[in-house]
Amino acid sequence: MNFEHVSVLLNECIEGLDIKEDGTYADGTLGGAGHAGEVCKRLSEKGHFIGIDQDTNALKASTERLAHVKPQVTLVHNNFSEVAEILKEHAPDGIDGMLIDLGVSSHQLDEPSRGFSYMHDAPLDMRMNQESDFSAYEVVNEYSEDELFKVIKSYGEENWARRIAQFVVETRQEKPIETTHELVDVIKRAIPAKARKDGPHPAKRTFQAIRIEVNKELDIIRPTILDVVPYLKKGGRLCIITFHSIEDRIVKHTFKELEDPCTCPRNIPMCICGKTPQVRVITRKPILPSEEELEFNPRARSAKLRIIEKL
Repeated sequence: MNFEHVSVLLNECIEGLDIKEDGTYADGTLGGAGHAGEVCKRLSEKGHFIGIDQDTNALKASTERLAHVKPQVTLVHNNFSEVAEILKEHAPDGIDGMLIDLGVSSHQLDEPSRGFSYMHDAPLDMRMNQESDFSAYEVVNEYSEDELFKVIKSYGEENWARRIAQFVVETRQEKPIETTHELVDVIKRAIPAKARKDGPHPAKRTFQAIRIEVNKELDIIRPTILDVVPYLKKGGRLCIITFHSIEDRIVKHTFKELEDPCTCPRNIPMCICGKTPQVRVITRKPILPSEEELEFNPRARSAKLRIIEKL
């Protein structure tokens, strides 16, 4: 299977990682090995690259694409939320940098059978890990109206979340909602025609919300960052690309907490909590795609890159 994915903010990530040729680097979202290939080009035979992905198609494609690179390559089939155990096993002495791209790969969006896209008719799926037994079908057909509303409103920031949840519950009383286009039809009926005239596709926000819920994407961001930092060597970098405002806020606040962990009241003259900074935030404001990149890859429009460095 041809796994195609355009790597977002590629040059910015490579520069942000500040790669040492004999270093150890990890990619928590390997994808099609776009970022990984560029990292490996800058590593010598003494270097070590660790690629992590829960998508078996991504791992197959990356195995082929990284077969002839110079550094040692270790590929792991897992979710990056398990990074502490992965690094404990494969890089017990620490790493010099790590990249995590929180976006959905172009391959996953464009492969109809995966059920990520509202543009293709397919079974409701949206699993990044095909071995998981929890899919979009369960969210759509088994969540209560209130649960659906909270998912669509919180993760999709959809103004019509309540009506969409109501229409989903009413529709599935007749028969289960089994395909992406069946769900799209329900969403279109729920959103008034006037509200559907402008803006993105009416199903975009709901599909995004369900995908986030299926893969527990937001729940694992902060714990993963906190697990990576202890494994970073002094001067090691962590680069994270987000595509959603909630993701970006989580990354921003976690980075800030690691840089300024003091919990003492601000009005006391000196720190007594004993918590010291673990990192330095490199990006006070996120790095955004250039206009040139956006012309080439419009899907990069909402991407933001934030970077920290271990003290």
